[in-house]
Amino acid sequence: MIKLIKSTFYNEAETKDKLIKFIKTKSQLSFGSECEKFEKNFAKYQGRKFCVFFNSGSSANLALIQALLNLGKIKKDNTTAFSALTWSTNVMPFIQLGLEALPVDVELETLNVSSRKFLEFLKHYQVKVFFLTNLLGFCDDIDKIKEICDKRGIILLEDNCEALGTVYKGKKLGNFGLASTFSFYVGHHMSTIEGGAVCTNDKDLAQMLKIVRAHGWDRNLNPNEQKKIRIAFNNHSDFYARYTFYDLGYNLRPTEINGFLGNNQLKFIDKIIKQRNKNFLQLAKHIYKNNGRYLPIKYNHIDFVSSFAMPVVCKNSKIKDGLVSTCKDKIEIRPILSGNVLQQPFAKKHLTPKGHKINCPNARLIHEQGLYFANNPELTKKEMNQIVSIFA
Repeated sequence: MIKLIKSTFYNEAETKDKLIKFIKTKSQLSFGSECEKFEKNFAKYQGRKFCVFFNSGSSANLALIQALLNLGKIKKDNTTAFSALTWSTNVMPFIQLGLEALPVDVELETLNVSSRKFLEFLKHYQVKVFFLTNLLGFCDDIDKIKEICDKRGIILLEDNCEALGTVYKGKKLGNFGLASTFSFYVGHHMSTIEGGAVCTNDKDLAQMLKIVRAHGWDRNLNPNEQKKIRIAFNNHSDFYARYTFYDLGYNLRPTEINGFLGNNQLKFIDKIIKQRNKNFLQLAKHIYKNNGRYLPIKYNHIDFVSSFAMPVVCKNSKIKDGLVSTCKDKIEIRPILSGNVLQQPFAKKHLTPKGHKINCPNARLIHEQGLYFANNPELTKKEMNQIVSIFA
């Protein structure tokens, strides 16, 4: 079977040997210098001033919303918005932290929210935050969405967990909003087994994210930051300072193992995303062009597509069901993420907007008629041909 991902990490055998040596020689495996090194390296790669490393992309999403609440940038009575076609834990932090959250429908041809869809939504609702998902490595006109947010005082956040390396209009996705989240889970562009991050240029937000990540204390701040926060809270006792909890937090810390893997895998990231792009363009040429079974997928507005997976949206459910049957034991396939969030049981139970009944017909269609299959950097020519033979 052609799996979504073949290896735990890129260059797996050599990476495992290096990891074993690292574990044997490292005196500390809880959060430390290797994680801090990765934060600097990943911030540099992404082109952001700050990176805060977490134990998962989902934790990064949760910490980001908590940090904004702690800083007073958003309040509990604010209404927030999110992409209707997304992953569950992009939405859950809003619910868990007591914020009203409303879905914004996507475009069928890009699978993502467009400025047109966002403006339609804003005719009816006022929101303080929009958490936009850059789905599967694609985007719509995110530059225009940013302009709308800037004009209306809306905080734009990006869930960039599946779009590491994609470039739109000369700019990497994940660099349009106030902050962006990333996932380094096995199967994503880069693996630290479990892991995630938030990138931002906002110094105060980066500092609060570190506080949220570690119980609410200042343990992982630099000495100058620690001094300032201790003075601000009139905390002059070294005895109590390390166990003073300044704001709401969790334990969302990664380990030095995750940090080591991140630094190791960053050496291969350019090669990984170039191969994903090459695979995508080859497969898209056969599958997306003039195929009467699928709705068209638009990607020529994107400079460089760092594809997480290959989506198809069938023209009807019968075609999709036929592909599911054909692919059994041959090609691993999945629904397009969580699909339409409104159709998920957790949303039906917990997502109860005050008197609002929002329909997202495009997200529903994609949920019911869409699927995706593998695009990983280790696909062989034989496997590529097999995929084409089924989907084209």
